[in-house]
Amino acid sequence: MDRTDWPFFEPAHRAFAAELDAWAAAHVRDVHGDHDLDATCRRLVRQLGDAGWLAPAVAGRAYGGAGEAIDTRAICLARETLARHSGLADFAFAMQGLGSGAVSLAGTPEQRARWLPPVVRGEALAAFALSEPDAGSDVAAMQCAARIEGEHAVIDGEKTWISNGGIADLYLVFVRTGEAPGARGLSAFVVEAGTPGFEIAERIDVIAPHPLARLRFTGCRVPLSQRIGAPGEGFKVAMRTLDVFRTSVAAAALGFGRRAMDEGLARARSRAMFGGVLGDFQLTQAKLAEMATTLDAAALLVYRAAWQRDQGQAVTREAAMAKLFATEGAQRVIDAAVQLWGGLGVTSGHPVERLYREIRALRIYEGATEVQQLIIGKDVLRHG
Repeated sequence: MDRTDWPFFEPAHRAFAAELDAWAAAHVRDVHGDHDLDATCRRLVRQLGDAGWLAPAVAGRAYGGAGEAIDTRAICLARETLARHSGLADFAFAMQGLGSGAVSLAGTPEQRARWLPPVVRGEALAAFALSEPDAGSDVAAMQCAARIEGEHAVIDGEKTWISNGGIADLYLVFVRTGEAPGARGLSAFVVEAGTPGFEIAERIDVIAPHPLARLRFTGCRVPLSQRIGAPGEGFKVAMRTLDVFRTSVAAAALGFGRRAMDEGLARARSRAMFGGVLGDFQLTQAKLAEMATTLDAAALLVYRAAWQRDQGQAVTREAAMAKLFATEGAQRVIDAAVQLWGGLGVTSGHPVERLYREIRALRIYEGATEVQQLIIGKDVLRHG
């Protein structure tokens, strides 16, 4: 049974997944090695926008969205499908959604009209700037701050590990505004590229290349009209956004895992060994069974969380479970695929070698595995 035949999905989801898969097979190439990374990401975003695939990532038909609310299941199907074809294509889609998610969820009609349409068309690239050098998992430790001067917020500080950093046109930046101690004293602002006092302090290279940067703000003046949500509600805005897109990280891991499963099966069926093929051996069959079971279990957790959110239910625990299991499970599946390919599996540029590099960051960003364990454990203690 295809996953879209599960009762989590509606006919529109099935059509969406099939059409996107066919489009990606025809238009998306899994690039690696020497290429202009920034240009490739811009091109992918524009391709996705031109073809209409970014519409599910934003809310509001008047602003180009696929519906009045964000469709979490469609976002997850998109990320799973694109990740199976290309890590960069998945990244391009995901950042348009994550970077503009707060505007969709908490923006005023004027803010949504200003920023969402160019995001949906792929004309403006978006970024989500939450992490800092000393405040990643512990958001309450945030030091980047803004003081209010008249009709402006003046931002000073740094952000780091910011995806799309250096190429984004708009950045959703979370800062300390001091309405209350800790997480209750944060606010969110859209800062547009080129704003005086905002600079890209450093570009960061990682094992699975994508645009990543450290941002610096020095007396950066931003109109209060660009604040998303109420003063002091930045933490709530961030968590609402992450509750949507954390589940989609799990879906991307699922896509990487499914591609690894495809590659592992191809190797098991074709690798000649001792008068037969690799797949004839019980050890290989046992490994393939573990891989397939892990992927199905991950998919059930992913699409349960996505379905629950689309029903208007709280999903913090379910999203954490999905991200925890899918990212850790995909790491095991990909490692097994590398093992099945043997020496070729660690050859630079081989599909499973690229997957091995792609999956590792997903166990860290948008809440590391250990953070998901804390979220789940605390909820279990509270509710059983």
